[in-house]
Amino acid sequence: QYQLIESGGGLVQPGVSLTLSCTASGFTLDTYAVGWVRQAPGKEREGILCISRSDDITYYEDSVKGRFTIYRDGAKNMVYLQMSTLKPEDTARYYCAGDGLSCPGYGLEYDFWGQGTQVTVSS
Repeated sequence: QYQLIESGGGLVQPGVSLTLSCTASGFTLDTYAVGWVRQAPGKEREGILCISRSDDITYYEDSVKGRFTIYRDGAKNMVYLQMSTLKPEDTARYYCAGDGLSCPGYGLEYDFWGQGTQVTVSS
């Protein structure tokens, strides 16, 4: 069973940076495409970005370009979502998700998911 565990969420003020972490239980993340998806209250889930098995990055959400990035640390078996200049509209539950082949075309069609971590941006 594939299990992803997110951490690092919290309540932050607008304009600050925050890094979310995703780790895997029982398998190695290096062999999977891993992405981040978020869901704001009352809204549908939206794909944000994904890192492929060859470390290519795909962005699905224009509003995060230039502010968010994704990277791996294979030694720690972690994937990170580095977020900067956070805005209130970034408030959402953030999910880490994985795919055995490649980053999904629409940013949502992953094979397995974590439980999510809440990020709230508010002054």
